[in-house]
Amino acid sequence: MKSFPPYRIQVVKEIPVTTRAEREEALSAAAYNMFDVPARKVTIDLLTDSGTGAVSAAQEAAAAAADRSYAGSDSYYRFRGVVDKLTSYPHIFPVHQGRAAERVLFSSVLRPGQLSLSNTHFDTTRANVELLGAEARDLPCVEARDLDSAEPFKGNIDLAELERTLSGPDGPRVGQVLITITNNGGGGQPVSMANLHAVRELCRRYGVPFFLDAARFAENAWLVTEREPGYRHQTPREVAEQAFALADGCVASLKKDGISPMGAFIGLRDPELAKRCEVNLIATEGFRTYGGMASHDLERVAQGLDEVLEPDYLRSRTEETAHLARLVNDAGVDIVQPAGIHALYLNAGRLLSHIPPSGFPGHALACQMYLEGGIRCVELGSLYLGKFDAGHNLLEPAPFELVRVAIPRRTYTLAHLEYVAEVLAGIAKNPQTVPEYRVVDAPPLLRHFNLKMAQAAA
Repeated sequence: MKSFPPYRIQVVKEIPVTTRAEREEALSAAAYNMFDVPARKVTIDLLTDSGTGAVSAAQEAAAAAADRSYAGSDSYYRFRGVVDKLTSYPHIFPVHQGRAAERVLFSSVLRPGQLSLSNTHFDTTRANVELLGAEARDLPCVEARDLDSAEPFKGNIDLAELERTLSGPDGPRVGQVLITITNNGGGGQPVSMANLHAVRELCRRYGVPFFLDAARFAENAWLVTEREPGYRHQTPREVAEQAFALADGCVASLKKDGISPMGAFIGLRDPELAKRCEVNLIATEGFRTYGGMASHDLERVAQGLDEVLEPDYLRSRTEETAHLARLVNDAGVDIVQPAGIHALYLNAGRLLSHIPPSGFPGHALACQMYLEGGIRCVELGSLYLGKFDAGHNLLEPAPFELVRVAIPRRTYTLAHLEYVAEVLAGIAKNPQTVPEYRVVDAPPLLRHFNLKMAQAAA
């Protein structure tokens, strides 16, 4: 029997409908940077799934009853109880969002010259490592190189390469191993429990702390129950609890699988590391029982962490993404296979084969989706991962030219997603008409947030 969303809509918000001329003007005024396009000029906003989901009536009811006490509020203890039960970490610190959690943890763990090893560091994660003078090194599994394969766990870290690094001359430099579940920078692909078990053993053998970036822990757990033998009769909650138990700690943005507009947490086992993080937290974010989070957000997150692990919700969200994936494939646009949950990753390099990496096909496709249909999404290609010279010329392209189409939780209907597929189908009929782009200006770190682009001359 076909599943359906386990909720009904009670409050709605109008979405902007713009003309092609208005979109051309908005994109030009934003210097072709999708992050600088005003939201009032965006019809379907698939830029991110972070903090953009719809909250439930139960979350809002809890928020309305929040305790605003500065220290030790009832809202903190409710939040703490939910996270304790889920993770088993004895030291829990609320933080206002994921990148703040990264900054607090990494600055307490890493020193200049050290290595952070990961299946894939995402943008702010990499920046928080590099701002400390450390090096962020990605070790994605070999299977991730084949975008079309149906391998179920292409988010895994390369265990052989991880062991070679830990046992080799760079071993003493490794300050942490960080596994992102699901692997957002690697096409939204899940990480298997077998991979997490192996990482734990290697980190214990070589005395390196092992952390999770657990922003999408529930979606990873659901995909484990769907794809990994031995876990198919377990609940998403049981799998998630086991994943947290394998690591020495975690950072987790709760704007994703906390289904909240704001929030994050740091979870740790080591009491000495917890003390260092606590000092950092109090000095820069807030007292240890709120960490920069408003009490109403503590309540929303506590409720959201329970709702996100409901099998009916996860099943419905997975099928929503799968439906869009089928429509996009039918339209002639390839994606990173198999489809994950929080986003589809369009193979812009293949669709726009007339555009070389130096013309940024991922960015070109994202701009065209906006121009044609008011759809906002983001490039994950050479603008994001490529290496540039001082004149903003591309020296080393990314392995793939992708566009991430992120799907906010409980926000858009199937009709909205079908519209997205229709816009892509129109672009796929005449892909050669999509122009190249060039970089006008960009900072060395977090380039894609602040760059200025222009259409290349025909």
